Amino acid sequence: MKRNVYDVLMERGFIEQVTHETEVREMLEKESSTFYIGFDATADSLHVGHFLTIMAMAHMQQYGHRPIALIGGGTTMVGDPTGKTDMRKMMTKETIAENAECFKKQLSRFIDFEDGKAIMANNADWLLNLNYIDFLREIGVHFSVNRMLSAESYKQRLEKGLTFLEFNYMIMQSYDFLELNRRYNCNLQLGGNDQWSNIIGGVNLIRKKEQKPAFGLTFTLLTNSEGKKMGKTENGAVWLDATKTSPYEFFQYWRNIADSDVERCLALLTFLPMDEVRRLGALQDSAINEAKEVLAFELTKNVHSEEEASKAREAARALFSGGSDKTDMPTTEMDAARFEEGVGLLALLTEIGLTASNGEARRLVQQGGVTMNDIKITDFRHTVTAADFVEGELLLKKGKKKFHRITL
Repeated sequence: MKRNVYDVLMERGFIEQVTHETEVREMLEKESSTFYIGFDATADSLHVGHFLTIMAMAHMQQYGHRPIALIGGGTTMVGDPTGKTDMRKMMTKETIAENAECFKKQLSRFIDFEDGKAIMANNADWLLNLNYIDFLREIGVHFSVNRMLSAESYKQRLEKGLTFLEFNYMIMQSYDFLELNRRYNCNLQLGGNDQWSNIIGGVNLIRKKEQKPAFGLTFTLLTNSEGKKMGKTENGAVWLDATKTSPYEFFQYWRNIADSDVERCLALLTFLPMDEVRRLGALQDSAINEAKEVLAFELTKNVHSEEEASKAREAARALFSGGSDKTDMPTTEMDAARFEEGVGLLALLTEIGLTASNGEARRLVQQGGVTMNDIKITDFRHTVTAADFVEGELLLKKGKKKFHRITL
């Protein structure tokens, strides 16, 4: 018997909330539906936080449903206040357009857009040229300010100050859903759980304006066992773009996650069968490292390529076993002349990104957390000179799992 994608998403731990569960489940079982997920173009790359929704999109497509990847060329100009303590930085149309192009290229790696199997749309096409008075009369009349202010996304901002600019975001996102319904018969919006209020706005708007069924479904956010968002490092977000987060760094991020997060990440972020996910997740003590390596390999393969995943895995294995294959390790090439007089160890650790500041570097050295070519350095006044290099190479290690190679 063919499985319903709703049951697949539920079993793997994606689904958090749904507007009309019985109807949505029945619809996904009986017909091919068109659904959408929005991506505001706030950077020139998608990051790990987006990847969970991309995986859900891919599962939906595998079961015969048609995705619309909506790039927020218009909504990005306003900024979603959800989860933000301050107003988002204003961006130019040109920057937003460039970012949108980067998103399109990345999404095409995970979603099949051939022969109309999926649609790439940009809400700039209908939002940027709206007539304000017409928009207020047609759309604004259907939104209760009282109800909007009760939404979590707005309540959190009221104390610090919510601008009228941001107040429009929910209405704009709701209008997106209406527009996609009219253009492509899209009747289901998916998104992260923080988008619940915005999604309900669109569902209600379609039901009022078009007298047609519309539905919303939200996914769990990618958080660790302590409830903190995953996908952040000392150097910032874990990006899907190899030039921003190298395949080796990407691999290492997943190889080093907490034991308690392994099974959940395998279920949400890979296509491994759930029997295998449960087997790996049940491993204990040092055996859990096998599961972490599988997770890191599968994710790096899906985001970059099998070749890059294999190279990252071999580099990590060589490093942990004391081997010499460090070609895929984060590496910085520096001018040999800098080390004739010497470079302060604290400044060097901060420059290459192993520490966020000289203060952090000092504490780390004093606690015995830094080694240089496998020799522990405990003097924070140490100056790194050419004599510290072996065959033109210096390997700095922070703790047990963070490495960086400097070459001359």
